[in-house]
Amino acid sequence: MKRRYSWPLWTVAGVLVVLVALSIALPYLVRNYLNDKLADMGDYRGHVTDVDLALWRGAYKINGLEIIKVDGKVPVPFVKAPLIDLAVSWHSLWYDHAVVAKVLFINPEVNFVDGGANKQASQTGKGTDWREQLSKLAPITLDEVRIEEGKIAFHNFSSKPPVNLNATSVNASFYNLTNVVDVKGKRDARFDGKALLQGQAPLEASATFDPLSNFENFEFRFRAKDLQLKRMNDFASAYGKFDFKAGTGDVVIEAQADNGQLTGYIKPLLRDVEVFDWQQDVENKDKNIFRSIWEAVVGASETVLKNQHKNQFATRVELSGSVHQQNVSAFSAFLAILRNGFIQAFNARYEQPKPSAD
Repeated sequence: MKRRYSWPLWTVAGVLVVLVALSIALPYLVRNYLNDKLADMGDYRGHVTDVDLALWRGAYKINGLEIIKVDGKVPVPFVKAPLIDLAVSWHSLWYDHAVVAKVLFINPEVNFVDGGANKQASQTGKGTDWREQLSKLAPITLDEVRIEEGKIAFHNFSSKPPVNLNATSVNASFYNLTNVVDVKGKRDARFDGKALLQGQAPLEASATFDPLSNFENFEFRFRAKDLQLKRMNDFASAYGKFDFKAGTGDVVIEAQADNGQLTGYIKPLLRDVEVFDWQQDVENKDKNIFRSIWEAVVGASETVLKNQHKNQFATRVELSGSVHQQNVSAFSAFLAILRNGFIQAFNARYEQPKPSAD
């Protein structure tokens, strides 16, 4: 009798020991696997600090993900994600026989950097296939990727003054990031998000796109309201050579791409704007007199073009071009077109060409 029952007991004990050893070793194996894959990312490299497994719910947590640019002196990481939670849907696995997961990024940061003429000091994401990198973290169909309390920043550390634009409290979701084509031959994913621009202006954005088309076909909408223009002074001063004394503004962007050809517009609407102030700008010894003259021109242009009844000024900058640019990713090309559009939107310019000498 003792021999009859000793074999099952030893078998169960052996299985328990193996499971315990596996539960201890598996997080380290997964962490080392991820670090090995993330170390080879083209112009970028990544690293994770730790991995926690929750096998009972088919999930694992990635702690301390950081992605930095390999070449160039960029003082901020491209991506920083303190916690990523990935969970498999048991419902889809049981009823649909499909491995479908949801990913949650908590407090992630993304930093874009304009290095000016020094391309190595720029950081736009160019040089890496990010869809491939995401598949390394989650090599399965993603039903939803959610971002909680994230941050997106745009920096220029070499400009005068340095530029730091950011969207904080980013709460957004990507839906249907699948590789399955529907009956119409499409793979339509969707994005919806909200945030605060420069810490105070509510913004909302939405998009539809094909997640496997290399950003060649999409529709994108963005709107920010009641932005205090003085919070944009670093950007306006660095790129437009003027700054705001007062005023608020809204910004609307609509863009779409069809087979890589981009169309759309940026439309800022500014209210109660004050740009030029004699005491602030002329008597300020730190300012160049030519910059003060330029601010006066910008201020005069704003006065002429604004709606006098509503005391507001509006303009519209058309977006056009191709996201198929040599040695530039489609997403990076889109960001470059957007940046140039913003610069034009906040810059005084003549609408007609310069008259000829004769």
